[in-house]
Amino acid sequence: MTHPLAGKPAPRELLIDVERLRRLYYEEKPDPADPQQRVAFGTSGHRGTALKRAFNEAHILAVTQAVCEYRKAQGTSGPLYLGKDTHALSDPAQDTALSVLAANDVHVLWSRRATPTPVISHAILTYNRGLSRGFADGIVITPSHNPPEDGGIKYNPPSGGPADTAATGWIENRANDLLRNPDSIGRAVRPGMLEEHDFITPYVRDLGNVVDLEPVRGLRLGVDPLGGSNLDYWDPIASEYGLDITVVNRTVDPTFGFMTVDHDGKIRMDCSSPYAMAKLVGLKDQYQLAFGNDTDSDRHGIVTPGAGLMNPNHYLAVAIQYLFTNRTWPARAAVGKTLVSSALIDRVARKIGRTLREVPVGFKWFVDGLLDGSLGFGGEESAGASFLRLDGSVWATDKDGIIMDLLAAEILGRTGKDPGVLYQEIAAELGRPVYTRIDAPATPAQKAALKKLSADAVRAGTLAGEPITAKLTKAPGNGADIGGLKVVAQNGWFAARPSGTEDVYKIYAESFRDETHLQRIVDEAKAIVAEAIKTV
Repeated sequence: MTHPLAGKPAPRELLIDVERLRRLYYEEKPDPADPQQRVAFGTSGHRGTALKRAFNEAHILAVTQAVCEYRKAQGTSGPLYLGKDTHALSDPAQDTALSVLAANDVHVLWSRRATPTPVISHAILTYNRGLSRGFADGIVITPSHNPPEDGGIKYNPPSGGPADTAATGWIENRANDLLRNPDSIGRAVRPGMLEEHDFITPYVRDLGNVVDLEPVRGLRLGVDPLGGSNLDYWDPIASEYGLDITVVNRTVDPTFGFMTVDHDGKIRMDCSSPYAMAKLVGLKDQYQLAFGNDTDSDRHGIVTPGAGLMNPNHYLAVAIQYLFTNRTWPARAAVGKTLVSSALIDRVARKIGRTLREVPVGFKWFVDGLLDGSLGFGGEESAGASFLRLDGSVWATDKDGIIMDLLAAEILGRTGKDPGVLYQEIAAELGRPVYTRIDAPATPAQKAALKKLSADAVRAGTLAGEPITAKLTKAPGNGADIGGLKVVAQNGWFAARPSGTEDVYKIYAESFRDETHLQRIVDEAKAIVAEAIKTV
């Protein structure tokens, strides 16, 4: 149910008390015996809030020290690139991290300005290109698009993208050991090997090697950074490439009081939400194309005069069709998608004659493929994607919302049609999907059972009146466990995955027929899951 405030300016009573939040960051001490207050790496790092003792100084001390020990054990001896976003807890967390890194004699390249997640990935890979040892890695302090009271920290190894489960598992376990006695962690007040770094110039100057910006000149473009880390990048991009880009909002405010409220009544810098993006959508007729990014700039939101804010799945389908028919990438470069992304992508991949690689949720599953060029594109339904350079080499192995924005402009400049128009053409040819994601209640025991399901536990033979063609508990693209279940029929599918923090499981569903068919899929999904978990 949509909240009454959804899409409306955030009222004063929703705004956080920044001073209190930062004070609690230092003063509150987490209880290592409480699972809700321990370090927990999800699909992209540890996240939490100081209001609940889930993101405090002790957490950052422990995680940073664990990263120092991990990188030393791995022989990672090059510089560490440190980025942050504009959340209220990011500045104090950066200060904490710098003190631990300095005490460990790590050469840190950092900036007082906010630095996007993809820029850190790009910097790591640029440094490591051609090296055989002495690799660089990175840390990004961000909770992504999450509400203003949240904080987050994630580690990117020398591969440049999100760390794999082996790395995050080691860091998480070691950090929780350290959390029992954070006073034992060394800190340095002297600069040591800390070096302030210009992240903007090298990233901006290299953009022309991943996006063709020549046809973008002359287009009237608008961008809303949503108060995030990409704000300082748009003027240099416009200047470097001679583009007409209007930054419609230059406000940076840790309360994010300039935002419109998201669907559930919370402030959330989600550039894939029409409610959070309501202000930019309201300006859509003033620009030939507009776009926004979340706070750490790894997600994209594309706004066109006709479509308004595009559904992320729709834009992914357009981007994939365009890229693979307008780049001279090797034939082995496949299309990567997470298994909860639209099946329209499957149909596009078949049409353009490219292999589809379907992986579990989490961008980490695309890292190796983007790194070695066996993936031309990796994308997920939550508006995160990256792709190869024009010459088929790696650009970034983390999500890059900035290049996805600029790609939309390249598409318009090159084809004369914006991505919203091109989506309509694809849908008319390949099918017009309707998609949803909902939460369903589940006990901890039921969530645990859902994670352990085998395909044989699904006894149903049909889904919404069609024969079931696949029952998946492992991703077909790499054989990795999906941590849940996916059931596929010709004109629809659903996936079910347990939440890591709430007593619910998430149902993703899609129909290529209509809303009625989609609702039937959702209803049957609940029944299939309920029956299947009884067998565990």
